[in-house]
Amino acid sequence: MPVRVVDSSAPSQVSGGNSGSTCPQPCTLLSVGQAFSGTQNVSNVQKDEAWRVNVRIQGCDLDHGYLCGTMEALNVPMADTPVITFWEGEIVDTKNHTFFTGKWEATLEDDIRHWSKFPSFSPLQSQVEADGGKSLDLSNYPYIFMRWKELYFVNVGTDCGLTIAGFYYVCFSCSDGSINGFYYDPNSSPFQKLELKSTNEGRSGFSFSSYQLQ
Repeated sequence: MPVRVVDSSAPSQVSGGNSGSTCPQPCTLLSVGQAFSGTQNVSNVQKDEAWRVNVRIQGCDLDHGYLCGTMEALNVPMADTPVITFWEGEIVDTKNHTFFTGKWEATLEDDIRHWSKFPSFSPLQSQVEADGGKSLDLSNYPYIFMRWKELYFVNVGTDCGLTIAGFYYVCFSCSDGSINGFYYDPNSSPFQKLELKSTNEGRSGFSFSSYQLQ
C-alpha cells in the first residue's frame, strides 16, 4: 500500500514438463490463520524508509488457486493509526493461474522482470517465457508463487493518501514460511520489497469445503 502518486514524475509526499493440472503441495505454513510479520521497503529518491507490516491469511483454497487475508502497515507517517487492507491472492499453480498476470496494467515484460527478482524462479524462467509456465509441474516445488491484490481499506478511507492500485508479486518458501514480494504499480516507486517471516501467533479464519489443509 504505497503512497498515492498523482504525477509519477513528481516526488511523493511520503515514500511509500508435466501437465499443469496439479496443485502446489499442502503446506502447514500457508494455511488459514497463519500470521507473518516483517517490513515493506517504501524508499524513494528522497529518503530511505520501511514500514512494519503484519499479514494474516483469512482463507486458503489450493484447489482453486485462491487465498485472501489482511495486511497491516504499522508506522505509516501520514496515518494516525495502523492502516489495514484486505487482499485476495492468486496462487500460480499453472491450472488456475499462470505466471502471466494479464491484468492490473502488467505486461508480460513486467511479469518476467518481477518474477526474475526471485532466485527460486531462475530454474523456471525459460519455460515461463515460452508459455507462462503452463507445462510446468509445481506440485513438489519448494516455493509457491502468488499475486496479492489489495481490494479495499478496512479501517481508513480512500482519502488516506495511500494507494492500492497495484499488486504484489510474491514468493513463499514452503520450508520456513518466509515471504518475499515486490509491489508493482506504474505510479509508485518500483520494486518496493516486502519481507515477511511466519510467526507463532494463534490461528483464526475460515476454511473452504473443497479443500482442507492437513
